[in-house]
Amino acid sequence: MKYRHRVLAFLSVLGVITYLDRVAISVAGPKMQEELGIGPEAWGLVGSVFAFAYGIFEIPGGALGDRLGPRRVLTRIVLWWSAFTVFTGMVSNYFMLLAVRFAFGAGEAGAYPNASVSVSRWFSTRERTRAIGVIWMASQLGGAAAPLLIALVQQRVGWRGAFFVFGLVGVVWSAAWYAWYRDSPAEKPQVTPEELAEIGTPPLRTAAHSVPWATFVRSRNLWAIAGTAASYVYAYYFFQSWLHTYLVRGRGFSAEEMPFSSLPFLLGALGNFLGGFAGDAMVRRFGLKRGRSLTGMASLVSAAVWMAAAGIADQNSTVLIGLSMSYASITFQQPSMWAACVDVGQSHAGAVAGVMNTAAQAGSILSSSVFGFIVAFTGSYAAPLPVMAVILLLGAALWMCIDASKPLET
Repeated sequence: MKYRHRVLAFLSVLGVITYLDRVAISVAGPKMQEELGIGPEAWGLVGSVFAFAYGIFEIPGGALGDRLGPRRVLTRIVLWWSAFTVFTGMVSNYFMLLAVRFAFGAGEAGAYPNASVSVSRWFSTRERTRAIGVIWMASQLGGAAAPLLIALVQQRVGWRGAFFVFGLVGVVWSAAWYAWYRDSPAEKPQVTPEELAEIGTPPLRTAAHSVPWATFVRSRNLWAIAGTAASYVYAYYFFQSWLHTYLVRGRGFSAEEMPFSSLPFLLGALGNFLGGFAGDAMVRRFGLKRGRSLTGMASLVSAAVWMAAAGIADQNSTVLIGLSMSYASITFQQPSMWAACVDVGQSHAGAVAGVMNTAAQAGSILSSSVFGFIVAFTGSYAAPLPVMAVILLLGAALWMCIDASKPLET
């Protein structure tokens, strides 16, 4: 196996671990609420405080990776969040839980931007999108498998013990990463001259200067990237937060039908994987600017059409197919979005990815609250779906404003 593929394997395992640690609290939620005496409204704040901390620390976490390299920064990130995963299993009251989950979100922030920095240094432009697609595919599969795995661990060691186990997994990963990984292929003596030639001109240099915030603010490219991310994650987060409630209360899914609710996530993983290869093929065919934007635009138009179709469908099976295809279309363009951050950011790829993911978090927070407001106002769980379709079309239009061939500082 070539060394850059081993790097990709490390980052894919990281993607799985991030979702294990995130989903652990969701699975443990009922028992935690009962033992700690937490009501539903207060429990909702536990998730919000994580998302808020994650969002505000994404940019500094990514920028730090540009300066210090992902070897040290990812080690710090995973050790930090692993520690607070363990601390989650030690909380004794609600306010302690809020503080721990805020710190958890702050610590995990920057993980995916730093993974993007690593990809930029170990993969050429020709392979970059598919590499990111594999990482996100692993994350999706981790999210799909996490509830079952976590439930099995909790049955053996309880909900507190489960957090200790998953915290230990992160510690093992970070130790192996720091010992084996290097920030540049040239720093790894075992990398052959042939593989260095395949990687090409990168690795990108580590930024020795501070982030050019004035350039960031003036960049139309960066604003388009942020707007696109907020738009598609507005719909993406529906699948993370409201899908099961929608299926049960809005569509009357029975207990026997609910196992089929994993279909969107399985197709989402496939979308990430295929979208990575398709994104690279489009760049080879049309160049960076048109290749990235056409992939993203076509994907989000498709996602909007499928979302709208799900909103008017009568049969539960048709609804689920429409939602699954919409989610797969969203994830299909996800590798191209992260690759565009690397293309535009260059030596500031981590900071640009941080800006993008911060905007995405804003979209997710807005999505969850607006969905509930629309349902309360209209009395219909189907009413928010056309809204999501329109916002996906906005994201498609913004994709056409992104020029991945134009680096940030040109």
